[in-house]
Amino acid sequence: MDLEYSKLGDLVKIFKGNDLVFHLAANHGGRGYIDSYPANVSSNFSIDHHTMEAACVADVEKVIVASSACVYPPVLQESAGSNYLLKESDSDPSKLRQSLSADLEYGWTKLMAEVQLNAFIKQYGLKGATVRFVTAYGERENETHAIIALIHKAHERMSPYVIWGNGEQSRDFTYVSDIVEGTILAGEKITDGTPINLGTGERHKLKDVARMILDILDFHPRISYDRSKPVGVVNRALDVRRAKEMLGWQPKVHLREGLERTTSWYVSSHPRTGRVNEELLMNRKVAKP
Repeated sequence: MDLEYSKLGDLVKIFKGNDLVFHLAANHGGRGYIDSYPANVSSNFSIDHHTMEAACVADVEKVIVASSACVYPPVLQESAGSNYLLKESDSDPSKLRQSLSADLEYGWTKLMAEVQLNAFIKQYGLKGATVRFVTAYGERENETHAIIALIHKAHERMSPYVIWGNGEQSRDFTYVSDIVEGTILAGEKITDGTPINLGTGERHKLKDVARMILDILDFHPRISYDRSKPVGVVNRALDVRRAKEMLGWQPKVHLREGLERTTSWYVSSHPRTGRVNEELLMNRKVAKP
């Protein structure tokens, strides 16, 4: 969120006259960023509170909160061979007398955003919904996120080509247009803060995704693995039955197609420099060459 809009009064002016606010503002990045900048990420606590407070003051009817699969307990995502799909009930912000767990500071801020939304619904009558994104990717994303990082390395012809961790970690990669469609539907159909998973329900190993990107760019270097880098949970994919039942939503873009679109955008908008900028992979605020 721009500093000039950081004061509550400025937010109220922006929100005034709007019935619905899509709250996507956050201090976030990929695994390297959220591991390295826990204090920065914690600013989301105040960003979320100020957004909801300003919405109430401005008489906004509904706030749609962008949450994350990081709200789920890491213990449910530690088995490499598991086929378990994370359900919304595995992390229920309405059950505050039960134990909750989340993935690092970023996961806790997102979980507390959901708790705060429920609090504003209860106290002020605000309406809202929560959409839990999982490994969203696509055009205009930065290099701290896994897909863009992998594309950046391939575009710069990194050899040997380095994959963080052992490459066995699996994720539910969801293309941005599917995320947008699901978020809009949640804004239309959900009012009581109910959390909704937006994912594909499919899991892909990072090493397989990397090979797909290398194939798209017709680049075939030797691959090496850097186990010193942060990789997050071992295994993550979402159960999206609630989204299908409540929103009539399902993902449309398959991984290969999404990767081709994203790679095409990145290559056309990022001139090759001949080197991989390692700091770009960790810090979302690095100036690009």
